[in-house]
Amino acid sequence: MRILFVAAGSPATVFALAPLATAARNAGHQVFMAANADMMPVVVEAGLPGLPTTELPIKHFITTDRNGEPEAIPADPVGQALFTGRWFARMAAASLAGMLELTRDWRPDVVVGGTMSYVAPLLAAHLGVPHVRQTWDAIDADGIHPGADAELRPELAELGLDRLPDPDLFIDVCPPSLRPAHAAPARAMRYIPANRQRRLEPWMYTKGERPRVCVTSGSRVAKESYDKNYAFLRDLADSMAAWDVELIVAAPEEVAASLRAELPGAELRAGWVPLDVVAPTCDLLVHHAGGVSTLTGLNAGVPQLLIPKGAVLETPARRIADYGAAVTLLPGQDTSDGIAAACQDLLAQPAYRKHAQELSHEISAMPQPAQLVAALEQLT
Repeated sequence: MRILFVAAGSPATVFALAPLATAARNAGHQVFMAANADMMPVVVEAGLPGLPTTELPIKHFITTDRNGEPEAIPADPVGQALFTGRWFARMAAASLAGMLELTRDWRPDVVVGGTMSYVAPLLAAHLGVPHVRQTWDAIDADGIHPGADAELRPELAELGLDRLPDPDLFIDVCPPSLRPAHAAPARAMRYIPANRQRRLEPWMYTKGERPRVCVTSGSRVAKESYDKNYAFLRDLADSMAAWDVELIVAAPEEVAASLRAELPGAELRAGWVPLDVVAPTCDLLVHHAGGVSTLTGLNAGVPQLLIPKGAVLETPARRIADYGAAVTLLPGQDTSDGIAAACQDLLAQPAYRKHAQELSHEISAMPQPAQLVAALEQLT
């Protein structure tokens, strides 16, 4: 069977789909993964054959509309969710022609897309093959999809549709205790951390006597990042560098070099580290509430300080805090004093780790990706 997995324009979207794609490949199926051209090194490093959907990077679709005019991110949460759907949809529209051209030579039997890989259902509808949606994380996208439907009106009209079709199979990696009551029926699958690897050093899998705190702003952060993630990461590292903790800043090497230059007196380990290796050794993760980073922390059973950077991240971050496995600081609460107080609380109160470990055990009991391959096979 030929299975096409469709990621998007960030490493996290590749990492999230890689376990199921690898399981399908290990079962003997021919598997390709498609994503933006600049994600091809990430796909290849995940051990998968890669195909570019579009030469344009994710930043283009966030900042520019179809007419080439600049886009501004709305201030209100509802508007931000719809905006997210629109720019993911613009990426899908720009990818569709190339994907249709690809399938003239290599026609998939099943198309598997991530949460907002909207070219996947469009492509599957054109080909008349099953479409599978696999969630990237625990983010509820119900408020995002209508923005995509609106943006994709021309593409949907060509198919005689007024909205994106529901998937033939929905696979969800969200732990059951964190899944919204209104969520659509889905097949559960265990979240498996997948990320770039590197030669390990002993400090990555061992820890000293001081509390270990890992700070990250995700794999997409850049020195001149349009989403302000670099400033967020720098300010976090700066405020924590003087604390009596072992501080790790997980970031791409070029970003880590900039941090070391800007914080020359800080005692920190900064650079690209495999978070799946480092997370289990940590006493606390502090980050932007990105979905893959959050689930990696939950998988490791580590308490987290979640500082959502974007309205679509706030609801799942609050849900984890309500469960007792994290503290979530919303805009206006994320001052230096607020962050310091939250970190001290998370490190001092064992209840946070207890609840985080409960979620870790729940994740480990979910069906493995290999068990979901049979569900893909049954669609054909």
